[in-house]
Amino acid sequence: MKRILGLLTLLLALHSVTLSQDMDKNTKFNPLTDFEKYVIVHKGTERPGTGIYNAHFEDGTYTCKRCDTPLYKSDDKFDSHCGWPSFDDEIEGAVKRETDADGRRTEILCANCDAHLGHVFIGEGLTAKNTRHCVNSASLNFTPAEEKKVAETNVAIFAGGCFWGVEYYFAKLPGVISTQVGYTGGQKNNPSYKEVCYTDTGHAEALEIKYDPNKVSYEELARLFFEIHDPTQVNRQGPDVGKQYRSEVFYTSNYQKEIAEKLIKELEDKGYDVATRVTKASTFWDAEEYHQMYYFKKKAKPYCHIKTERF
Repeated sequence: MKRILGLLTLLLALHSVTLSQDMDKNTKFNPLTDFEKYVIVHKGTERPGTGIYNAHFEDGTYTCKRCDTPLYKSDDKFDSHCGWPSFDDEIEGAVKRETDADGRRTEILCANCDAHLGHVFIGEGLTAKNTRHCVNSASLNFTPAEEKKVAETNVAIFAGGCFWGVEYYFAKLPGVISTQVGYTGGQKNNPSYKEVCYTDTGHAEALEIKYDPNKVSYEELARLFFEIHDPTQVNRQGPDVGKQYRSEVFYTSNYQKEIAEKLIKELEDKGYDVATRVTKASTFWDAEEYHQMYYFKKKAKPYCHIKTERF
């Protein structure tokens, strides 16, 4: 019986290794060393005081070793004398928490790729935020401050009626780097404006927003979205009627999905019958050039988008 149990344990271990190898082959994740896999995939822990980022305090951004997602800023790093890199805050939406397998601690993982980072502890009184993310150096890479321009750009996509009016409000918002109107959520590749308007492509008129999360949060963007159009209208916005004018949030991360659903619940609790869909983002097709920054070119204001406080 012991031999059979031992054989089963060995087979399960080999299967786990094979799965992790297949994951590395079938995704765009960065290659990992055996030790990095031990920590990141199999939730191991490096020995205290051995990690390269334990006593590292250069200005910059700490990113996920496996997928390069920005996780922590150097401003939030502190010396906790525990032997592992410690942070009292994370970049918005970058880190998720789950109950550890031991049932007592709280595990922290990269919200994008589920890489094991370490554990988070609350109530130790080590900083004003009273939080310590205890992270393995093996789970991290580091980008110096002068090289982190790309890391400071996030993307949000909203559809709320005619994309001219949606862009008008977001393009002026501090923290927004650029806006692009286009089409998404349908089946037709590279659709034209006429195809979206007069055939059933399934696409919505939408706005892609590139923004600096250090200057404006996704929640601020989403709140503005729900206040510049009527989220209770179905397949229309004011005088514009059709499925392409529907209200829809296209999320690019689970964090964005959670924020959108939270705000919808807030509106429903206030009595709004919200029709807004929440959908995982797919290919975004840029609209024709004459649609870009339309109201700014025309020096006009939207006729069917009026900002209304709802929160």
